[in-house]
Amino acid sequence: MNDLASRRCAPQHGPALSRQAAEALLIALKGWTLNADAGEIRRTFAFKDYYQSMAFVNAVAWIAHREDHHPDMAVGYNRVKVVLSTHSVSGLSENDFISAAKIDTLGAA
Repeated sequence: MNDLASRRCAPQHGPALSRQAAEALLIALKGWTLNADAGEIRRTFAFKDYYQSMAFVNAVAWIAHREDHHPDMAVGYNRVKVVLSTHSVSGLSENDFISAAKIDTLGAA
């Protein structure tokens, strides 16, 4: 298991992570990308059908509720785009990388 996945999200305050800090944390995640201004990370997951897409969305919602850190998601028939950022710091925090690692444990494609 990824070390980030074993951690818990905590309330975040203060400045967002720098690009360098975000890139260092991103190394531990497979398939996630950093946007141009280093303010969010995103990944698109592919599925066989709508039912699997929705099951994944529900599993992500459970993680988000448990961690109190909620991603934006765009759902299509056989894909789900997940976008993470931390509103309280107006950019990225460690919570985004912890949440991404936990989402990755779901075993989605």
